[in-house]
This record gives sequence, C-alpha cells and structure tokens, in this order.
Amino acid sequence: MSTKPGARGAYHHGDLKAVLLDETARILKEEGEGALSLRNLAARVGVSRTAPYHHFKDKQSLLSAVGEEGFVRFNRAMLDSARRHKGAGPEQGLRAWVRAYVTFAVENSEYYDLMYGGRLWQSESLSNSLLGSARGTLRGNVERIRGAQDKGLYNRALDPVGFSHVAWGTLHGISRLFIDGVYTNNASRNRICDTAADMLWAQLAPR
Repeated sequence: MSTKPGARGAYHHGDLKAVLLDETARILKEEGEGALSLRNLAARVGVSRTAPYHHFKDKQSLLSAVGEEGFVRFNRAMLDSARRHKGAGPEQGLRAWVRAYVTFAVENSEYYDLMYGGRLWQSESLSNSLLGSARGTLRGNVERIRGAQDKGLYNRALDPVGFSHVAWGTLHGISRLFIDGVYTNNASRNRICDTAADMLWAQLAPR
C-alpha cells in the first residue's frame, strides 16, 4: 500500500495499524477527541476512507486499541526504570518506580486518559483486550511485590493485592492532579512523588 499526498510517510501494508494508532494519539494530544473520526484519521494518514475499518470497526475500538498501546508503552517505561535503578536498593527502587509512573502518566496523557479514564471504562463496549491489559499490569505489580517479599526486601506480612490497589490509587490521583491542571508547577513533581514514595515505603519496609 502506498501513501497518498498528505500522508506523513511511506509504510508497508502491515504497518498501517501502527501508523493509525500513532496518528490517533497525535490527534488526541494536539486537538482532543472532538477532532477524531475514522474519516479524519484516514485523511491525515493519507489512505482511503475505508482503510481504517480493516483494523477498527468504529471509533470506540480505535480508542480501546490506543489504550492498549498505552499499557505496552507504560510497562516498557516501568521496566526501563527498573533496569536503570537495578542494585539501588528497595527503597530507592520504589522511589524511582513512583517517579516513573507519574512521569509517564503526565507526559503521555493521550494514552493514560484511555488507559484509566472514564471515557472507556464506563462504556458498555469496553474491549476484553483492554481489560486484560489493565488487569495484567496490576497482576504484574502484585507479582513484583511478592517476589520482593520472598527475598526479604519488603514486609512479608503486607497484603500485596491490597497494597497494589492503594499504591495505584495514590499515584493515579497525583497523576490526574497534574494532567487536569490542578497542580501546575511541574518542578514540584519529584518532591510530591518522593513524599508519596516515603508513605508507601512505610508500609513496604521489612519488619
């Protein structure tokens, strides 16, 4: 498949889905969801009006797919952060994890809004694959905590599932305050994250 005039770049047929997802995220970030339609998306990419429908049955399924892509990028960012801070110790590792979470959410809000926003989660047509991505991410965090408990790095008496829910709620709340413009001083982000990390570590620290 070749591009039409106005397309952002040449791609092979198998790449079209990825191109559509990237362009959708760009539209959401720059113009908001009101500017998004499959027809507009096709025009922006430079393909026929029907081309996006080969991958997405409607706008809802497109947004769900962008949300799923968000989880892929989020998990990659968290893994990269863990690798960079490997050997730093459990407390410093937690501090890095908190910062990485909030940084991703704030700097990739076009994805994060779909990953955990009411737009999709309150919809009756929430896709099973998006739901699976969200649950898989939470499950991975629970398993990470259990692994650290087994090594004696975290409090063995702590309920990893309950803690994961509280930690997620805490970081989600902080992220939303920045995304929604309630907190406008990004220079204070690390300070707020470090305070949250200290509170979480008070529960995680080995007894």
